[in-house]
Order: sequence, then C-alpha cells, then structure tokens
Amino acid sequence: MMLETAEKGDCMRWLIAGAKGMLGHDLVERVLRDGHDVIAVDREEIDITNPASVNQVVRDVDVVVNVAAFTAVDKAEEEEAAAFTVNATGPEILARRCSQIGACLIHISTDYVFGGEATRPYAESDLMEPKGAYGRTKAAGEWAVRVNTDDYLIVRTAWLYGKHGASFPATMANLAATRDELTVVTDEYGQPTWTVDLADLLVRLVDAKAPSGIYHGTSSGKTNWHGFAKAIVESLGKDPAIVKETTAAAFNRPAPRPHYSVLGHNALERIGVTPIGDWRERWNEAATVMFGD
Repeated sequence: MMLETAEKGDCMRWLIAGAKGMLGHDLVERVLRDGHDVIAVDREEIDITNPASVNQVVRDVDVVVNVAAFTAVDKAEEEEAAAFTVNATGPEILARRCSQIGACLIHISTDYVFGGEATRPYAESDLMEPKGAYGRTKAAGEWAVRVNTDDYLIVRTAWLYGKHGASFPATMANLAATRDELTVVTDEYGQPTWTVDLADLLVRLVDAKAPSGIYHGTSSGKTNWHGFAKAIVESLGKDPAIVKETTAAAFNRPAPRPHYSVLGHNALERIGVTPIGDWRERWNEAATVMFGD
C-alpha cells in the first residue's frame, strides 16, 4: 500500500483502487495537487473481490475510487464469470464497506452498458441494454453500487486514452511509424477522452459535493475512430490522408462493439459542474503530453 501525503491544506483522504492503471495514475497526481492525501493501491495490495481484503485496506478514508475492472472486452465473452466477479461482485463489496465507514464511493463505469444503436447522445437515465458480456457485468456493477450504499457517484466514461497505459493514440503512433497506410473504422462514434481530464472531473465532482447519482465523464462533441486517427496522425506531423476508411464488419471480433457511444452531460450541467471540453481541443493539448519529450 502506498500512502502519499500532500504538503498543503486541510485535506481529505482518498483511496484509489487500481492506481497503477492509466486513469488511476493520473487521478493520484490530480488529487495530490489539490492537497489531499492518497492511498494508492492496486491488485498487489487489495483484492476488491475479497471482503476481508477490502475491510483490511479500506478504512479511515473519505473517498474511495474504484478504477479496477476486467476490461478485456473480447476475453469477457469467454470468461464472463471472471469478469462478473471483478466488475460486479467487487463493486458490491466496496459499496458495502463504504457504507459501513461513511465514505463516498466513486465507481467508474462504461458506455458499454448501453445498446450502442442510438442516434442522439445517451442520457444518464436511459435504459441499460448491454449487448456483450463486458457491458452486462459493468451494468451489474452499477446496480450493485446503487443497492449497497447511499453515498456514491457512478461515472460512465468511454474511449479513454492517456500517457500511462495502452491506448488508441499510442497504437496509431506505433503503426504510423512503420506503415504508409492505416485503415480505421468509420461506423463507430464516440468521444475520445483524456484520462487527465476525467481525473480532473472526478475531483471537481467531489469538490462540488455532487449528489449521489450517475454522471457521464466524456469529452464533448463526437467523432469516429477514423476521425480520431486522422487527428492523431496530424499531431505526429504526418499526412492524415494515410488514414483510410473501413467498417467494423471488416474485423471479426468476439465481442460486439457499440456503433454509437456518445454520452450526454445533462446531469453535470444540472448541478453546475462543467463537462469536459470538446474532444478535438482536448486532444490538441493531450498530444503535447502523449508525444512530447
């Protein structure tokens, strides 16, 4: 277990489960910058599927953030029980523990809880109708949180990228370094979201004393994977024309992907919390961090 103590202010104590991941890494940095203490734990320090482990580690904290998840979408189709244990049982155990000690639970969820066939941004209150195992287990995790604690923030996100983990921009950059042509799908729409921005939103939600509920933590605007790939290639100083079009049907993948993952931000706006900015504007800033020295 790693406890990092801020140097300033009258702080709260946050516990971040999954702190070594892409979002977890940026969230630790963001929380510390605001003057709070952070207990940063990962699978070596906590097993969120084990009540004894959770009870031992989660104590004397004000905010618990569950970033840990079974995110291998295709693998979940073959190992749904294992995915359910991490994505649903784990959040249930964390929620019960948070309720016991009076801590707020922030649980990270996903666009995959929706059917992915909408024609307008999904509202926070829209019916969950996941099409694959990953989405089913994440939807179950949302229900588990809502049933087992009254003090929670469920934050759905999508198309995450960041410096501290595998991501679409990193993959595109590696391919662009060795290929003269990239082929990327045009019929899947979403909102590329920088982990730095999502981490900032989570802190702002706590600062705003946001009421318990479901919020969407994605960039504003929308694009498709092809459009995002062109923006990435352009940031690398290459000709975006090397990015060619294809459709999702060209890839034979075990798990269904949402064709439409655009999430609305009405819940944030209702409580006076500003949503993350336009995806392209945020990418322009993120690129200097992702591809900088």
